[in-house]
Amino acid sequence: MDDIIGISKDRLKEAIVELIRRTSAVLPDDVVERLKTMRDLEEPESRARRTLDSIFTNIEMADKASRPICQDTGTVTFDIEYPFGMRQSDIEQAAKEAVRAATSKNYLRPNVVDSLSGEIKGDNVGAGHPAIYYDQSDGDVFKVMLALKGGGCENVGAQYSLPRPDMGAGRDLNGIKKVCLDAVETALGRGCAPGVLGIGIGGDRSQSYKLSKHQLHRKIDDVNPDPKLAELEEWLLEKGNKLGIGPMGFGGETTLFAVKAGVMDRIPASYFVAITYMCWAFRRRSMTIAKGEVSYD
Repeated sequence: MDDIIGISKDRLKEAIVELIRRTSAVLPDDVVERLKTMRDLEEPESRARRTLDSIFTNIEMADKASRPICQDTGTVTFDIEYPFGMRQSDIEQAAKEAVRAATSKNYLRPNVVDSLSGEIKGDNVGAGHPAIYYDQSDGDVFKVMLALKGGGCENVGAQYSLPRPDMGAGRDLNGIKKVCLDAVETALGRGCAPGVLGIGIGGDRSQSYKLSKHQLHRKIDDVNPDPKLAELEEWLLEKGNKLGIGPMGFGGETTLFAVKAGVMDRIPASYFVAITYMCWAFRRRSMTIAKGEVSYD
């Protein structure tokens, strides 16, 4: 590992621990700025404005104390891009050791449960956890993208198989708009609004879900290079905020603060649309290692 990215396995583990701390305790700047913009749209002294004010108090306290923004530190999901020559087994070992260390430092809550026995895994390492996805790159840069996604917002995600005659949703952009808006209405405030929608169109069932979650790594203010998807994102953001669900479901102008969509090809018989919902505690960050130097976004 030293001769490829310039750091040892132990240094890699410590770098990932710091990535977890930053992700758990400090919201990204683009998220904070967008939440501030949305707060200013709410009426003074309204329930929506007071709720967003409380959210900002929470954000500031977590940052200052270096403690989790939300008690539910969620599923720890790594998307890792690694150069040729590195072994996935070494990366996985470093990532799991980092999760154990971060849990012992209280950056993560003991949050992993055996699905059959109900036993709590105190170190957050178990079957399928942390979730790690790999992509090999041609360069010499090692990159880790981390998302911490709590159960409240994960539970209101949805997947639709088009067409949906009961909703008047066909296999086209209008059908996609209808099912995505239905997902927002169905979630109401239960996903800890205001939130972000990640949308995956096409592929098979698992591919569309993965694509929808990958959208959460995009910057809040980026513009989709596909004009059709850019229009879809803008339309859903506008219409979603007109539902009046508001922060935490208390009503108001701010139900969504971003929408991000991706698309892939499909087979003729299938047309899946997956919607991933991320709450206001939008915990995602990345880390890059090149020639022994570690940098965080």
